[in-house]
Amino acid sequence: MGCVSKAAHEGGSQILGIIPKALATCDIIGDTVGEVKIVSTMHERKAEMLNHVDAFIVLPSGLGTLEEFFEVTSWAQLKIHQKPISLLNVNGFDDGLLSFLDYSVEKSIISPLA
Repeated sequence: MGCVSKAAHEGGSQILGIIPKALATCDIIGDTVGEVKIVSTMHERKAEMLNHVDAFIVLPSGLGTLEEFFEVTSWAQLKIHQKPISLLNVNGFDDGLLSFLDYSVEKSIISPLA
């Protein structure tokens, strides 16, 4: 994420990093560009992200990112937001996830997003 935020900043974009207090003390954020907002919880982080973004772009990452992806996708289905959500499927990283989602739609377990 650091490379993405630095490149966006260098391209003239406004950068806002939102991180929970527990992670801010873990020396996980490294060098930052733009503004960094420290919040109390992951729930507060996601609410702040929803309030500040125009779209969600999900990069290959771990469980926390997947959890955020599913939450914002659920919010879209519930009409809490209508912001675009995109998976950046680098080198087929998310092929298995996309197959699972297609299968879940096919079996009528989840509804496709309109």
